[in-house]
Amino acid sequence: MHVLLVEDDPAIAEPLERGLKRYGHTVHRAATGRDALRSGTAWDMVLLDLGLPDIDGLDVCRQLLADSEVSLIMISARDSEADKVVGLELGADDYLVKPFLIRELIARMRAVHRRRVSAPPTAPEPFELGRPGVVIDLPAPGRTPDRYGRVVLDRKAHRVFLDGAEVALPPREYALLAFLTRQPDVLVTRETIMAAVWDANWFGPTKTLDTHVSALRHKFGDALTIQAVRGVGFRLTTSPCTTTRPSAS
Repeated sequence: MHVLLVEDDPAIAEPLERGLKRYGHTVHRAATGRDALRSGTAWDMVLLDLGLPDIDGLDVCRQLLADSEVSLIMISARDSEADKVVGLELGADDYLVKPFLIRELIARMRAVHRRRVSAPPTAPEPFELGRPGVVIDLPAPGRTPDRYGRVVLDRKAHRVFLDGAEVALPPREYALLAFLTRQPDVLVTRETIMAAVWDANWFGPTKTLDTHVSALRHKFGDALTIQAVRGVGFRLTTSPCTTTRPSAS
């Protein structure tokens, strides 16, 4: 991969660059947010530190993703849930807390790349269905979405709807939701979720899972309940559909 590494601390950037090159990646370094934004968009992956000397990394992330669809992993010493949720909400594919092992970073990069490569084409724009000011998204003819109470998943298009309105999810959040909804009311272990949604060879802490679960809870409110069973995993349940919607057939 062609990797843009945005990191201002040479003590971190130099060994990280060497490690990435050992795994066959081409690396371009940027020490500031302005340098990163001037580096163009011809990258397969951006590794973005949030604590930059000139521009906050979240603002750099927002601008990079507005200009391109590049894969982006945030790398930061900030380990608060709020920072992680904001970063993932902005569209980052993953969030890795310093310090970390190069093997963990490589595993996450590969997982992000696999999901990007296997993602289906972007679905067409929504269209109006005869109600002034109301836009209804429907699946393509012949394709039936999966309904879970008030939540609808169009798995082939990788799109999610809550009460008829589309909910924009970063790839990892969508993958987590799609996996958990395949087994509603079933307790799924953390290890099983990490292997299925992140990487089959995942190793290291699973705290990032909690961050993504928190983001889904925030976006879907009481339409979904993701119950944490301490030391084991998570169980997803859905609320009943209480609103009559136009038929998708």
